[in-house]
Order: sequence, then C-alpha cells, then structure tokens
Amino acid sequence: MKTPKPRHLPSGSWFIQLRLGGQSISITEPTEKLCVQKAQLVKAEHLAGKRAAASSPRTLEQAMTAYVDSRVNILSPSTIHGYRTIIKTRFLAWSSRPVSKIDFQRMVNEEAKLCGPKTLRNAFGLVAAAVEAEGLPRPTVSLPQLGKPDHAFLQPEQIQTLLREIRGNVHELPILLGLHGLRRSEIFDLRWADIDTKRGLIHVRGAAVIGVDGMVHKKSNKNASSRRDVPILIPRLSELTEDRRKAEKPEEYIYTANPTNLYATVNAACRRASLPEIGVHGLRHSFASLCYHLGVNELTCMQLGGWSDYNTMRKIYTHLSESDRASQTAALTAFFQSPDSPPPPANANKNANESANQ
Repeated sequence: MKTPKPRHLPSGSWFIQLRLGGQSISITEPTEKLCVQKAQLVKAEHLAGKRAAASSPRTLEQAMTAYVDSRVNILSPSTIHGYRTIIKTRFLAWSSRPVSKIDFQRMVNEEAKLCGPKTLRNAFGLVAAAVEAEGLPRPTVSLPQLGKPDHAFLQPEQIQTLLREIRGNVHELPILLGLHGLRRSEIFDLRWADIDTKRGLIHVRGAAVIGVDGMVHKKSNKNASSRRDVPILIPRLSELTEDRRKAEKPEEYIYTANPTNLYATVNAACRRASLPEIGVHGLRHSFASLCYHLGVNELTCMQLGGWSDYNTMRKIYTHLSESDRASQTAALTAFFQSPDSPPPPANANKNANESANQ
C-alpha cells in the first residue's frame, strides 16, 4: 500500500488521509516532507501491529518452556528439573498445538490413561501456570482424585532380612543411612567427615537435590528440625565407614552415584529377599515404623527423623506393624473362641427378669 500524495491546504499545511484497518486517519503537518514522514511512520506502526496480531501464538511446549526459563533464578533447581521433565514427557500429543486452541479437558482425559493422578496433577499445574503467563484465562478442568497414599515399608523382622541381603553390596552404606531415618537428599549431601564414629553420631546438615545439570548441594536442608545429630544405631555403619575412610578424603561426598541407581538397588534387594519394594523413601518409613514397634517415645522419633510437625510424623510415617496387629487380633480371636464363656454382667440378668415379668 502506497502512501497517498499530500495535499497543500489553503492554511499552508500539508494533509494526507490514510485508510488503515477500516479506520480513516488524518495527518496534518506544516511541511510536505514532515507530512509524508508522519504518514509513513503511522503506516509502518500499523503494519507492525498487524503482523504481531497475525503471528502464530505459542505452542504448549513453547509456553511451558518460556514460563520455566523466566523462573530459573527464582525456583529451586529440583523444581526446575522437574518442570523440564514434564515438558519432555507429558502432553506430547498436544505440545505442538497453539495454547489458544487446546481443549484442555480432552487433553487431561487422554493423559490420564498414560500416568497416575498425582503425576497428572503436577503436570497440569505447570500447564495452567504457563497458559496464564501467556495472558490467557487459567484453564479449569476436572482432574482425577488422589487416593490415600500407600507408603510401602518393612516390618521389623523384614528390616533384618534386608540388612542380611545388602551386606557387601556397593550401595550398602547409603541404605544403612536410610534406615537411620535420613532423607534421600540428606544421604546425597553427606560427607565422610559427617560420620563421627568416635562419638557415634551422624551430623545431618545440608541437602542435595537433582538440578538441570546434576546434583545441587544446599548448605541447609529442609528445616531447623532437619539439622540434627543422629546416633549410629547399626554397628555395620561404623564398620563400613572406618574401612572406607582410609581411602576417602573427609570433605568428599559419601555417595555420588545417580539417585535412580540407589532406588533400583533397594528394590532389587527387596525382590531378591521376597520383600515389598519400598524404594529409598521406604527406608525412612521403615525407620519410623520400627520406632513405633519398639515403643520409642514419639518426641524422640521426631528428633531422630528430623520431622518438624508432629501430625505429619504420626499420620504419614508411623505405621502399626503387622506383627503387632496380628498378635492383638489373635488375642481377640482366642477370647471369643474360649470354651468357657464369661458370665454376663449382673445387671444383664436383672434386666432379663424384669422383661419376663412384664
């Protein structure tokens, strides 16, 4: 579209009438040159705006990537790593579609066939935030309900079985640390100097999480309660530490393998020993269950495991052991199967006689 030739008005000014996007735009300037320049500028701005409006909106993958990139220095490395994983693995059939043209409920329904409810909820949380960051309304969908988590753990006698199974395994030391109630992030941040065999203590202070470029070590772990000294409860831990310390530097990390290797090792050992597959976090659950089974004071259990919230520790981690429940059930069964039925209460006979006389 050419710029119209300016007209010289009787007032001495120069005038151009533009027609852009259905609008009539008048331009008046004192000189012909300025009038033409102003008209060209207005036309260029209009065309730029038109191109921007006509440009393709971001795809779902682009929107999620832009959202994560804008928060690299704000969110934790483990969160960023988790988001990157979601982008690579979830909603792949929809990732190349413009966010403005996605049926989000249908997308969620299809993805629900490929992953669990918790995974889907976490993934869609990123999608919703990314869409909102694009200036669009936050999508509202129906998501599958989360069932009550069934945390796998070992019974006291099963813990002994696992200890025998892992003896001599290259991953034995981190597994023993997990059975002392340490979190996975705490195990991966532990250095050789943090295990004080002379005083019989494990100094738990920092944490290591998975980042985009590998493990990221933080000086402080989850909360103040998590920074604690845990007594060495399993003699084998001291034995292994003393043997390895001769060849290792005190400032070096105890365990540097890929976190998935430890998870796979724990489950492989459980399978060989015909035990429930509990993963790394199941070691911590087993520790709490053992405390409950042995009658350890709940406050002591909280301090050893680094729990800050009493209700969290009790509701999620304290499991009634199967052996305790079985023995109590057996006692109830024996009571009702006894050949000598207990005599009825005195007031029961009185009530029965009164009823017969009425």
